[in-house]
Amino acid sequence: MAGTSSPEAVKKLLENMQGDLRALSMECRKKFPPVKEAAESGIIKVKTIAARNTDILAALKENSSEVVQPFLMGCGTKEPKITQLCLAAIQRLMSHEVVSEVAAGNVINMLWQLMENSLEELKLLQTVLVLLTTNTVVHDEVLSKAIVLCFRLHFTKDNITNNTAAATVRQVVTVVFERVVAEDERYKDVVEQPIGIQGNSNRRSVSTLKPCAKDAYMLFQDLCQLVNADAPYWLVGMTEMTRTFGLELLESVLNDFPQVFLQHQEFSFLLKERVCPLVIKLFSPNIKFRQGSSTSSSPAPVEKPYFPICMRLLRVVSVLIKQFYSLLVTECEIFLSLLVKFLDADKPQWLRAVAVESIHRLCVQPQLLRSFCQSYDMKQHSTKVFRDIVNALGSFIQSLFLVPNTGNASTIANQTGGSVPGGTASTQTNPGMLGMGGGVTVLPAFEYRGTWIPILSVSAQGSAKATYLEMLDKVEPPTIPEGYAMSVSFHCLLDLVRGITNMIEEELGQVETDSEIATPDAQSSPTQSSDLQDLHSASDQTDKETVSRAVWEEMVNACWCGLLAALSLLLDASTDEAATENILKAELIMAALCGKLGLVTSRDAFITAICKGSLPPHYALTVLNTTTAALSSKTYSIQGQNVQMISPSSESHQQVVAVGQPLALQPQGTVMLTSKNIQCMRTLLSLAHCHGAVLGTSWQLVLATLQHLVWILGLKPGVGGALKPGRAVEGPSTVLTTAVMTDLPVISNILSRLFESSQYLDDVSLHHLINALCSLSLEAMDMAYGNNKEPSLFAVAKLLETGLVNMHRIEILWRPLTGHLLEVCQHPNVRMREWGAEALTSLIKAGLSFNHDPALSQNQRLQLLLLNPLKELSNINHPDIRLKQLECVLQILQSQGDSLGPGWPLVLGVMGAIRNDQGESLIRTAFQCLQLVVTDFLPTMPCTCLQIVVDVAGSFGLHNQELNISLTSIGLLWNISDYFFQRGEIIEKELNKEEAVLQKQAEEKGVALNRPFHPAPPFDCLWLCLYAKLGELCVDPRPAVRKSAGQTLFSTVGAHGTLLQHSTWHTVIWKVLFHLLDRVRESSTTADKEKIESGGGNILIHHSRDTAEKQWAETWVLTLAGVARIFNTRRYLLQSLGDFSQAWDVLLDHIQSAALSKNNEVSLAALKSFQEILQIVSPVRETEKPDTPPAINVPVPVLIGTVTATGLGRSFMRTDSIGERIGRYNATEPPVVTDEIEDLNLWWAAWNSWFRIGSESTKPPVSCDKMTFIPSQPFLTALIQIFPALYQHIKTGFSMDDLQKLGVILHGAVSVPISSDASPFILPSYTEAVLTSLQEAVLTALDVLQKAICVGSESMQIMYPAIFDQLLAFVEFSCKPPQYGQLETKHIANAKYNQAEWVALNYVPFAERSLEVVVDLYQKTACHKAVVNKKVLQNIIKTLRMPLSLKYACPSESTWKLAVSSLLKVLSIGLPVARQHASSGKFDTMWPELASTFENFLFTKSLPPDNLSIQEFQRNESIDVEVVQLISTEILPYANFIPKEFVGQIMTMLNKGSIHSQSSSFTEAEIDIRMREEFSKMCFETLLQFSFSNKVTTPQEGYISRMALSVLLKRSQDVLYRYIEDERLSGKCPLPRQQVTEIIFVLKAVSTLIDSLKKTQPENVDANTWAQVIALYPTLVECITCSSSEVCSALKEALVPFKDFMHPPASKVQNGES
Repeated sequence: MAGTSSPEAVKKLLENMQGDLRALSMECRKKFPPVKEAAESGIIKVKTIAARNTDILAALKENSSEVVQPFLMGCGTKEPKITQLCLAAIQRLMSHEVVSEVAAGNVINMLWQLMENSLEELKLLQTVLVLLTTNTVVHDEVLSKAIVLCFRLHFTKDNITNNTAAATVRQVVTVVFERVVAEDERYKDVVEQPIGIQGNSNRRSVSTLKPCAKDAYMLFQDLCQLVNADAPYWLVGMTEMTRTFGLELLESVLNDFPQVFLQHQEFSFLLKERVCPLVIKLFSPNIKFRQGSSTSSSPAPVEKPYFPICMRLLRVVSVLIKQFYSLLVTECEIFLSLLVKFLDADKPQWLRAVAVESIHRLCVQPQLLRSFCQSYDMKQHSTKVFRDIVNALGSFIQSLFLVPNTGNASTIANQTGGSVPGGTASTQTNPGMLGMGGGVTVLPAFEYRGTWIPILSVSAQGSAKATYLEMLDKVEPPTIPEGYAMSVSFHCLLDLVRGITNMIEEELGQVETDSEIATPDAQSSPTQSSDLQDLHSASDQTDKETVSRAVWEEMVNACWCGLLAALSLLLDASTDEAATENILKAELIMAALCGKLGLVTSRDAFITAICKGSLPPHYALTVLNTTTAALSSKTYSIQGQNVQMISPSSESHQQVVAVGQPLALQPQGTVMLTSKNIQCMRTLLSLAHCHGAVLGTSWQLVLATLQHLVWILGLKPGVGGALKPGRAVEGPSTVLTTAVMTDLPVISNILSRLFESSQYLDDVSLHHLINALCSLSLEAMDMAYGNNKEPSLFAVAKLLETGLVNMHRIEILWRPLTGHLLEVCQHPNVRMREWGAEALTSLIKAGLSFNHDPALSQNQRLQLLLLNPLKELSNINHPDIRLKQLECVLQILQSQGDSLGPGWPLVLGVMGAIRNDQGESLIRTAFQCLQLVVTDFLPTMPCTCLQIVVDVAGSFGLHNQELNISLTSIGLLWNISDYFFQRGEIIEKELNKEEAVLQKQAEEKGVALNRPFHPAPPFDCLWLCLYAKLGELCVDPRPAVRKSAGQTLFSTVGAHGTLLQHSTWHTVIWKVLFHLLDRVRESSTTADKEKIESGGGNILIHHSRDTAEKQWAETWVLTLAGVARIFNTRRYLLQSLGDFSQAWDVLLDHIQSAALSKNNEVSLAALKSFQEILQIVSPVRETEKPDTPPAINVPVPVLIGTVTATGLGRSFMRTDSIGERIGRYNATEPPVVTDEIEDLNLWWAAWNSWFRIGSESTKPPVSCDKMTFIPSQPFLTALIQIFPALYQHIKTGFSMDDLQKLGVILHGAVSVPISSDASPFILPSYTEAVLTSLQEAVLTALDVLQKAICVGSESMQIMYPAIFDQLLAFVEFSCKPPQYGQLETKHIANAKYNQAEWVALNYVPFAERSLEVVVDLYQKTACHKAVVNKKVLQNIIKTLRMPLSLKYACPSESTWKLAVSSLLKVLSIGLPVARQHASSGKFDTMWPELASTFENFLFTKSLPPDNLSIQEFQRNESIDVEVVQLISTEILPYANFIPKEFVGQIMTMLNKGSIHSQSSSFTEAEIDIRMREEFSKMCFETLLQFSFSNKVTTPQEGYISRMALSVLLKRSQDVLYRYIEDERLSGKCPLPRQQVTEIIFVLKAVSTLIDSLKKTQPENVDANTWAQVIALYPTLVECITCSSSEVCSALKEALVPFKDFMHPPASKVQNGES
């Protein structure tokens, strides 16, 4: 206002005022004198004020009522000229702000009067406007009056006035609200106490508001009242009002002054309480109305929607939503739901159009949409408003296609007085236009199932310029051109997509930059306390981000289904390239957005849509169909209306640009590609190109589609995997138009570029791409199974391409890439696997030759990674693939052979992986590679790989395709060992260096170093691997290979063994030699016993090798001999190893199992090895040398000492040519040579083994059949011959138990029968008394023992009895040959050789020899304590009792004679000993034994053979007599030392001998000789001799004589009685000769007895005896009647002595009882 307050302006104002007053007084001079006076006094007043006051304006304002008064009066005149003058003057005053409140009120009243008189209406409006706009003096009631005045003027009859008034009202309303804004600005710094606002019941005023705000409040409230057709509270005097105008005013206020409503709760309250209900109420006709429903059905007629109101309501709603969304969340939900409802198909067409325009307004405000999503869709029980809007648009578009043209017709029907003909005409033109176009439409349009909808250009992209929402002047609904609604909704969709994606991507970018800024702070913040602030902000940041992300995701989730449904439909219907492009772009950016947010389902759905668009309609592609199936199963319900995913229609009016073959399992017809398909394909390529990073798993869809398109277009892979237009392999089915032909190179190029650009993808995305290609390829593989059609090689080619462009980071994709290609290589379809192998080998070669950073030589891990798939190819059996693989190896060897370094193991592995069953040619090729390596590359490869060379060479040895290759590879192994030997030092150094590195790495990792044969030194390990390989070949199934390998193994160990460290021998023994022995033993024991037919007819097999078992036996012999030889030659070395004794045990165990094997060749060889390791091998003459294989005769450094006679103090002589080398190896620790003889444990182990072999091999079989194995005699002999030497070493500790064990074996060995086919060579003829060598050996063994015991300690001598037992057991064989289990042996005497399987030996010579030994031994040891204690004598007697009792029944006559003489010899020594120990009772049990022996021998039950000559008989009798003599000289004289019973038995026996001594079987002629009279006589004499000895030294002796007498007398009595009986019975017949002889003998004996009794001193004969003698007398007398003269004469002699008994009876003493 600076302009109005300057002095000049004031001066001017004063002048003008005075001028106005003067003019007024002039006008009123005649008619209105009061006015004139007032004017003139006004002039004076003005002048006065001007003169008196400095601040003239203020003074004027103070007196303004008076100043204005004349003008008011002037207006009152109602004269137009005067009125105009006054109004102008008043306006001038007002514009200078010199009107006070009161004056202003007066002015308004005056204007009101003018208005009521309809005067100067436009001038009035102008004045009001000036009054209200210059300042705020007009307010409250005055203001309301001014506003009402304007409103009244709006409703006049004059159009100009109406419109001017309307404009003025609008401006006044704006002014009122602008005042509020200004007022708020003035008070913005004053903090007010907030006052709780109650529901404002007092409509008149609101106490809490400031003046301007109060006016505005009252005004707004009344506007609502008026629109609602209620009376106003504040605008008093309103006469009429229209809703349309009221709604426009409401809209403009809301639109222009949102801050007023947002800052003042009172206003907000108005919005909620008044505006929203009002809007909802006014909407009701639109909501309830259904088009085409007859009014008769509802009781009350439904109010029809009224376009002007409806349209304005929608504008209000748009503003409300846009500006006050945050205040009116619930109300907006209702509005939005209404908007959605208005799109329903049964609403009038114009209503739908306006609703779409309203929605479009929302769609261009992404932030608003975002708020909807947050407030509704993300709340639990709220309507999903955002989703509904999108879905409604979708179903709206769908309904436009599905309900063709009804829209227009209904619009026309509903118009009240619209132009009907025009409407119909437009309807009719559509079909015509379509027909006219002939399928190719000129206009851009959508066409779907016969519905054709043109596309109109509606608004610029991103702005919602509405057409119908702006038609404020129209009262009738307009006619909507066809395609308008469709075009708007299409733009809605596009703007919606664009808005949302731009907003979200911007925010995403913001979040990313924020997080980049926030994180560094967050990291450093904990260090300083001042930075805690930042820390909070960083965490807020993440919270904010999660919240935002949730919103973004919800937005996308809410809208994608509807969008996709609509866009897919539009894409399908679009006939315009630009529209198609827009739709595809929308789908593409949605897909990308979903990808960025990680929303997989939606992303895949959009991509699927693009993919489906690229392919011909109804194209069967599983990847896509499954995705759509998943989608179409969800149908989205939008207010009862279902939105389905509409499947593409087939009748699209598109130009066909290509015809090709579908990629399918069964050949089908051809398919066509249209230009739209190609457009989609390009979109797809662009999507993959630009957004590859977010595609993730959708690569699958994209690539699957591209693959099919490529196939249909007939592109085929060329070198490096790029696709080129190829000639169609399938024939002429692929037809391409020129349009697409020019496109093809471009497409092919884009495709290649797409995969080239994979080098810019991040690692994760690259993996997704690779995975997708792999699964595509898997599908192609599935399709190519079982047919030889051309397979689709798209995926394989692209994998190759991707691999080649990503070579700089090949590591991250190498595994999945090559892993898949390896699977392709296994495919049965030749073309498929050929490409797989091609791709794989190309990649490997490219990888090896690529210039990596760091270089491959520095990056060993990468090199190994690259070579690994080459190795993996070895698992594939197709020969063509393996050939490719070996070719690749060859190329690598040629190009990178020298720089392979750590890659050698893999390359060698490839050669080694060729398997037996892979055909000779492959094996040959691989073997040639190996030979090349062995000849050329051994020096260039790292020494660590030498071991692998050994393994590979060994593996070729095991191939059984070609014997020559196997044998050659054994030769290669020998060459390799030579190479090791020559370059030993270099290799060793390098290996040790390598070892140190590995060791260090292992320690860092905290794991043990893992390599074979650890912890031997690495060079030794190399040797060990070589040995182990040869060891494996030693158990090959082919005998030739076994033999060759065995010879090579033992030769290398012999020749180069000196290179090994001392400690490594441990491993050689355990891991190589013993392991080999184990395997050979196992194979030999399980080998087949079937006869092998001679090989191929031309090779004859010797009978000793004609079963697998026999061939294995040879191997076993060879191996065992080799190991034993190594033990022997290297014993000084081995013995200093810690566990020599365990090794010794194991070796013994092997010898034992070989010895016990059921094969004579093996078992005998085992014993030879046993002898060798005991170093007791007997020297062999040249001729008998065992047949050693020539290879073993390599000069071996011999390290055996010569065994001296004692075997002790052996000196070692080194005779090796390589002594220095040993010196070098053992410089640190000279081998400790312990003399093996001192090492008792070893010998004891040997003894235990020997015992086990012995006990097992001699144990008789449990059952007997054809197959029973019985050890051979040479084996047993060798076994027993080992013992004496072995015994020398263990005699010091040899105990009774051991002796018992030995006994068992000796006994067993001797019992073994001989097989009948061997018997002629072993058995002597039966008559010769010769021992077999086995029996000799047995006796020798016992002899050695006995001699050792003899010189041994006391403790050893207790073994005598055991030796006796053993020998005595052998003695028994003479009468009872041993049984060998249940085996039936035939005796050789009564069997021809071929009848019996087994023949028993003649044991007699052996038994007799044993007996002689017994006697000799007893003579030496009779007095020995052990012999006494252990009742040896009794045992000897017991044993002899058997042959003695058999006597003539013995198998051999010599036996019992030897037995007798032995008995006599033994007794002559033994009895004195027995007497000596009589008191101790040690011999008590011997006596009965001896008695029965005598008894059994002297009175034998066996008859002499019939052909026994007299001389023989006499000789035999003399032997009996010798026995009796022994009794009389050695036993009876010492009766007092001998048990009574024994003496009694002897007496009885002598008695029996003296009487019953003749044999009953002799003829009369021989009777005299055969009576054994000599023997009887001897018995009797002995009896008599002991009946009375002249003096009784002991009671014992007397007892013997008494007994002898009573026996004799009793015997006589018996004989006499019997004789008398027989004589009486026989009558005249003479009695048998022998009985007569007997009786004569008895009678002689009686007379002799009586004589003897008389000679004896009387005290020696007791009374009983005499009584017995006298008792004989009557009996003798009875004999007188006998008829025999010889008996008579004898009787006479016997009776004569009785004369001495004839005394007169004594009176006192009775004879015989004193």
